[in-house]
Amino acid sequence: MKQKVIFNVLAKDVDNAKELVEIAGNRVLVGIMVKNFPTVESAIEQVKQYKENNIPVSVGLGAGDPAMWKKVADVSAKTSPDHINQVFPAAGYTLGRMDQLEASNPLVNALIEPSGIPGEVYISTGPSSSIFKEKVSCEMAATMLAEIGVDSVKFYPIDGDKRLDEIAAMVKAAVNAGLKIFEPTGGIDVENVHRIVQTCFDNGAETVIPHLYTSLVDKETGKTEVEKLQKLIQMEWN
Repeated sequence: MKQKVIFNVLAKDVDNAKELVEIAGNRVLVGIMVKNFPTVESAIEQVKQYKENNIPVSVGLGAGDPAMWKKVADVSAKTSPDHINQVFPAAGYTLGRMDQLEASNPLVNALIEPSGIPGEVYISTGPSSSIFKEKVSCEMAATMLAEIGVDSVKFYPIDGDKRLDEIAAMVKAAVNAGLKIFEPTGGIDVENVHRIVQTCFDNGAETVIPHLYTSLVDKETGKTEVEKLQKLIQMEWN
């Protein structure tokens, strides 16, 4: 299978999102963070608007905020987005709700947090569990996700390319458990994304979905810069 890179990015509005999809096609997901919306209904409206314009949507928490887990599940259950970001403890619940929608088969990830020690991670990424910083092995974390049918690991925050050894260990464990999709997130920009994605491929990932958010956004206009996405699309990996 050919290795694949899909970029998870933000957009200021529908027009900006359309520009991004025009350039990247099926190699881009446009994030909608539920934390930015006052109600579930207002987030649902935004997702629907994007979908009506053929924009592939990734429903996200918003800075990995665990308190948003139920809002993500509720919005997703009403909109069937292409991709869903979820905390580890709620990933199975979300997957179950999406399975009830027969027309929908979105990619659901589960948020795992690096611990600072390669090979050990935190899976306690929920609103209450996050106070417990108790490490588990990457192998245990990946196996638990495989058991419930989650296909993708979101690894956050990775602090750009400062945790490549931790990324390598988590990818290897995920692949060994049958999870071939990996989503590095946190501090990724046009300069360091190549090293990060290459590390994922070197350790067996088949699809990598790096999340590049504010690093692509023009501070003055608030729009994600088309030129930066163009650079990303032209990158090649070994």
